[in-house]
Formats: sequence, structure tokens, C-alpha cells
Amino acid sequence: MKPVCLIIGAGAGIGGHVGKRFAREGFHVALCRRTDREGLDRLVAEIEGEGGAASGYLLNAAEENTIEERIRAIEAETGPIEVVLYNLGAQIGDRPLEETPLKAFELGWRMGTFGLFRTASAVCPPMARRGRGTLLVTSATAAMRGNAGQHSHAAAMGGRRMLCQSLNAQYAPLGIHIAHIVVDGAVDAPDTLGKMLGPEQFQRLRETRGARDDLLLPARMAETYWHLHQQHRSAWTHELDLRPYATLPWWNH
Repeated sequence: MKPVCLIIGAGAGIGGHVGKRFAREGFHVALCRRTDREGLDRLVAEIEGEGGAASGYLLNAAEENTIEERIRAIEAETGPIEVVLYNLGAQIGDRPLEETPLKAFELGWRMGTFGLFRTASAVCPPMARRGRGTLLVTSATAAMRGNAGQHSHAAAMGGRRMLCQSLNAQYAPLGIHIAHIVVDGAVDAPDTLGKMLGPEQFQRLRETRGARDDLLLPARMAETYWHLHQQHRSAWTHELDLRPYATLPWWNH
């Protein structure tokens, strides 16, 4: 039976490339995303075409019990989950406080913090019983710095960071590696940045910043995610920043 890598937030960017990387190492990759069955099926086919094993599920993480039920089903039908990547964003766009409805603020929290809490509640106890496991959490600059118009996103990502620290305090001694990964820069991801910018502007970004390696490349980022899983417990990384070499870090601007 293959070990299972569960990815919540498996688009064409970070999630999809991490899935491909783990599949190449012999994992069965369980890919979850909210919409776009066609894109999900295409990602599964790409992994299988390279000789890997994958399954795809549409999952709305904001709905009650969806995360928990999917995790239980995967453990029962596919195998024990050894690695989880929580890769859901919580960006609702720049909005002044007066133009941030309660529901919009709450949605950021549900995706950014509450969904991670629910995921950890479902996977960490069985991982602890088995004495091993890895929980990788993609985060953002907003976890470190709150900007104007980012009330929901900063609160959600700041909460995500603190939740990772609390989870680590409880579960690292039980053999679970929890890593908070701050993505501090623009990612060459068509499902996220590409949709925010639109096809023409996204292509210009690729041709300018991408040509000089000033865009985070998901395939390269996936190597870091794999490295985190492979780390020996005597030298675990619990938090790191990822950014292109030419991008100013969050604390400098």
C-alpha cells in the first residue's frame, strides 16, 4: 500500500506541482480543490501519465464536515495519510474596513484558519498514534505583516501562523512535523495570480519578471516542500520564507 499525500488546494500552481513531486517519490496523491473538475481530472491524468498514483476530489472546505468526511474516506479506502499540504488561500481582495462585510471577513477566517484547524483535528491524532506524519502549511506575507485593505487576509494568515505554532508545540514531540511556509512573492500560478491579473497582464508578468527569475516557480517550490518532509527530526524546520532572489523581503518594504 502506498503512503498517501493529501493536498487541500490542488490547483495548477503550488498544490499541483507538490502533488507531482510526491507522486514521483511513490506516494498516492489525493488532490482536493473546490471547483474545476476538468482541471482536476487533467492533473490526475498528468500524474498517472508519469507513472504515479493519484485521485481527485471536489471539496468545498468552507462547508461543514466536508474536510473531515473526505479525510475519513481516504484513510478507509486509500490508506493512512502520511503527509498533508494545506494550501488554501484566503484572499478576498483589498478592501477598506468600511467595505469589508462580516461574511467576507468570516470567509477569509474559514478558509485561512478554521479549515486548517479542522484538517489538523482530523489528521493529527491518527498521525500521532502511528508516531509519524507531516503537515505542510502554505502561508503568505500577510501572516507576518498586515497591510491596508487586508483586514480579513492578515487576520486569517496571522491566525494560521499561530495555529501552526500551537500545533507544533503539541504534536512535534509525538513525531509530527509541522511547517509553516511563508510565500513572500508573486507565484507563477495560472489558477490564482493568473485569474487575479487576467491573461494578458499575467503573460506580461511572466515575460518580464519570469524571464529574470523574479517569479516563484511552483515546480521549484515543490522541491522545498519535499525537502521539508524528508528532514530528520533532529533538524526540523518549523517556519521558512520562500521568495525570488530579486524580491525585497517582507520586512524591508
